[in-house]
Formats: sequence, structure tokens, C-alpha cells
Amino acid sequence: MNDPKTTLTLPLANRLRARRARLVWGWRTRRGPAAKRALDLLLVLPALLLLAPLFAAIALAIRLHDGGPVLFWQRRVGRHGVEFDFPKFRSMRIDAEAVRARLLAANQHGEQGVTFKMKRDPRITPVGRFIRRASLDELPQLWCVLRGEMSLVGPRPPLPAEVARYTLDDRERLAVKPGLTCIWQVSGRSEVPFPQQVAMDLDYIRRPGLWADVRLLLKTLPAVIRGRGAY
Repeated sequence: MNDPKTTLTLPLANRLRARRARLVWGWRTRRGPAAKRALDLLLVLPALLLLAPLFAAIALAIRLHDGGPVLFWQRRVGRHGVEFDFPKFRSMRIDAEAVRARLLAANQHGEQGVTFKMKRDPRITPVGRFIRRASLDELPQLWCVLRGEMSLVGPRPPLPAEVARYTLDDRERLAVKPGLTCIWQVSGRSEVPFPQQVAMDLDYIRRPGLWADVRLLLKTLPAVIRGRGAY
């Protein structure tokens, strides 16, 4: 025969466990983004100051090469599908976008690929080839991290035209802020096929953690030095 006290206690214990689980979940979901943002600011602010001379040197080299603009701006898609202005140091000819259409057949990710990548792209300038090889062309995006449109770690921000071709599963990448570096960038960059990029990004999103971000940041510099997939 059941003990009446036990019968009354079990539902109460279950309610207490459920309430505690909700409190822990709420604390984690609030703490996670706040800690991630704190890490971004802690690293980005001194990085912008320390890298200022390098920014100036790259800008001068680009201007001296062909007299064109230093920065190349694109619209990219961020968290929840919100578009934002995305800067890079210009690494291509001034007429690069006009030339792109006839190069689609050489797309490293296939003619029908969601993303466009090709080795030995003829649009890249000599200065551009160097800064791409060293990933220096990405440095202006630190400004987007400072503004809160991007994070240091997260899926790379896609073009609107790429998002238009996403499947529902692909769109899960837009659940978090895009990043300056991500797991597939330290695993081969452009050599990683698009479906595998998506799988890696979704695995990162579904298992968030500040230490995971720190580990990816620590892996980024060796990946940049190796230069695998940088084209």
C-alpha cells in the first residue's frame, strides 16, 4: 500500500525539479550570449588598436597598386536573416563583379554550387593574393564585431543570393550571429564542400559553449599560417 506522504511528496518533488531546470536553462541562455559578447569586446578593442599600423600599410598597398577603393563592401545576411554591410580589404580588380558571371563555370564548388570559390581566380590582384593568403583581407570585419553584427566565432555570413538557395536545414545557420572564424575555416576553408560546412556549423550551433569559442580562436592562427584552402 502506498504511503500517503510519499504520494503527496512525489508531485511536489517533480515540480521543484522542473522549476529548477527552467531556472538553470534561463540562466544559461542569458549568460551564454552575454559571456560571448564580453569575450568579443575584450579581444576586439585591443586588436583594433594594435592592428591600426597594419591596416594603414594594407590600405596604402591597395591604393598604390591600382588607385581603387581600399575596402570592398557587400551586403551579407546575419542573425535571423537581418542583412548588414560587410567590409573586406579589396583583393580583386575594380571590375571583379562584372567578370564574375563568365567565371561561374570554374566555380570550385560546382556550377550549381550555393557558394562561389575558385583557385587561381584571375580577378585577384597581386596585393590581394598576399592578403588573402594571410587572411588579412578579413580584418575590417572586426568593426562588425565591435558593432555587434558579428561575433569572433560563428558561421560565416552568407550572401543574400546564397541564402535564397538555402534549404530549411541550411537556414538554421542563421540562428546565431555570424563569425569572423568558424569550425570549417580552421579545417580547410574553401576546400570544405558546402554541405560539410553546413553540417559543421549546425554542430557548433547545437553545442554552444564559451570554451568551444576559445578553442576555435586558438586554432585560427595556425590555420591562417598553414593557409590551407585560402584562395
